Amino acid sequence: MPHSIITLYDIHSTIPQPWAPNIWRIRFILNYKRLPYHTQWIEFSDVEATLRTLGAIPTSQKSDGRPVYTLPVIVDQLRNPDAPVVLSNVNTIAEYLEATYPARPVYPDGSRALQTLFAHYVQDTFAKPLLPILVPLTHQRLPERSQAHFRHEGRGGGAAGGQGELTSAQREQAWAAVREQFHFLAGILDRNNSDGNGIVVMGRDVSYADFALCSVLIWVEKVSPHDCWARIREWDGGRWARLYGRCKEYMDVY
Repeated sequence: MPHSIITLYDIHSTIPQPWAPNIWRIRFILNYKRLPYHTQWIEFSDVEATLRTLGAIPTSQKSDGRPVYTLPVIVDQLRNPDAPVVLSNVNTIAEYLEATYPARPVYPDGSRALQTLFAHYVQDTFAKPLLPILVPLTHQRLPERSQAHFRHEGRGGGAAGGQGELTSAQREQAWAAVREQFHFLAGILDRNNSDGNGIVVMGRDVSYADFALCSVLIWVEKVSPHDCWARIREWDGGRWARLYGRCKEYMDVY
């Protein structure tokens, strides 16, 4: 493997393909910009130790002040193999890749603020109702050592392990909330349909906003292809399956 390459750190699981939405955002950008990279797989239980060794900056801190290390993280040796750049936080990495490798921009001219706002909406509002459904399913697909770490981290009620199995009533309620978010967003995006090209957020060409949105669809499809994805792909006239297909050429994993 050449040294002059970008390394993307991702979660090891029993699923053949990666699933983590924030990491997929970065993989989408790397693929779209045609940048040479490879994926380094690590288990949840090794994330903090690995990132500390790399010198990555913590992405947040716990209530007691302890730092929290999360993925994605990249190590960029492409520009200067002797002085690698180590970056954490999905938004920081996206901005860096766009500024450092401006060819094939993921932010169409003049749209960076709106694209960033849309990505924030996808993560904090649109995808939130999926958590009680997908987090337990994701946990089941982790290796046993990572499952144990996942449960330990969730003892304090955190998102990592605090989600248990839902009752039938809770599951129906969760699905109703998910359906509401998808239907609301479909109605907004349909306003681009005056020229018949309303599948992607900007109307015609894929952009960072689509990658943020499609990263959630990938999470659903990889973790629960025959249940959750089978439902969602049919919603809103098949819009979500078409968006998935539109972004598929940028889903390679290296």
